[in-house]
Amino acid sequence: MIKLCIRAFIFCVSGTVAAVGQRFSAPEPQTGTIMGTVTDVRNDVVPGAAAVLDGPASSDHRTVVANDNGFFVFENVKPGVPYHITVSQTGFANWISPAITLTPKQFLQLTGVKLTIAVAMTTVAVAPNNEQLATQQVEVEEKQRVLGILPSFYAVYDSHPVPLTPKLKFRLASRTATDPVTFLGTGFLAGLDQAADKFDYQQGAKGYGQRYGARYANLLTNVMIGGAVLPSVLHQDPRYYYQGTGTTESRILHVLSYPFICRGDNGHRQPNYSSLGGYLASGAIANAYYPESNRGPKLVFSTALADMGGTMVNAFLAEFVMNRPTRAAKQ
Repeated sequence: MIKLCIRAFIFCVSGTVAAVGQRFSAPEPQTGTIMGTVTDVRNDVVPGAAAVLDGPASSDHRTVVANDNGFFVFENVKPGVPYHITVSQTGFANWISPAITLTPKQFLQLTGVKLTIAVAMTTVAVAPNNEQLATQQVEVEEKQRVLGILPSFYAVYDSHPVPLTPKLKFRLASRTATDPVTFLGTGFLAGLDQAADKFDYQQGAKGYGQRYGARYANLLTNVMIGGAVLPSVLHQDPRYYYQGTGTTESRILHVLSYPFICRGDNGHRQPNYSSLGGYLASGAIANAYYPESNRGPKLVFSTALADMGGTMVNAFLAEFVMNRPTRAAKQ
């Protein structure tokens, strides 16, 4: 009987000690969060980039994909553990963070997550396939915007450009014609026409729609014929080649010569038959949809001159406003 009492006492004491030990055991470390936004060197967001978190243990390896705004986040990150984050995207060089060690409950906003263009994209000597190189260059050009807003898809800043295939010429033309800023700009010009009561359309919503349609048709025929069809047939490059060096006067002359002088697919300078043909063809086609009272040679040449002026303005912005320093263009 005494032995049974002793055993019961020991069992109760051991259970109490275990419960107390569980109650006063060290708490689990409170995790933190790491977040960031992926951009390129011009501060344009880079959606779809892969962000990889790596720690000392294999279980610490995690991957997330940045959203359409370039944002990514890692939650439940252990404090007191050194991590590295690697961000990658097709066409860009990888970005690797320094060692990151969080404190409990810390929310860390990474800054400076900027991707640069991969060297292989601008190095012709090591690329066996010119078509692939041209495609990569067009992918870069399709991201170019003056002040981050206005499309500058036809500007060439690469120091070793390669000729475009007909497919890529049509791709650039279609990209320009369907860009949201193109539609907004067309609406703005149509509004100016409406305010000035230009062309013999009526006023009101219907008249604005007619002016909008005419303006967009002008742009579409010009960019498709002068930027895709004729350059493919005549083997000419429809793009503007950034000069970046020399006096301001020489650079302005280079801008003004763009509608008249182009680079052929063979790399030689030649008369820009493609652009000139596009201006005149666009003006001639305009006779099919403008009011009958506005049709004739005057409409043809006024439309052609307006398109030519727009080309020069775009070239001027690409030469002097686009965030592309001369030193980078030389490299």
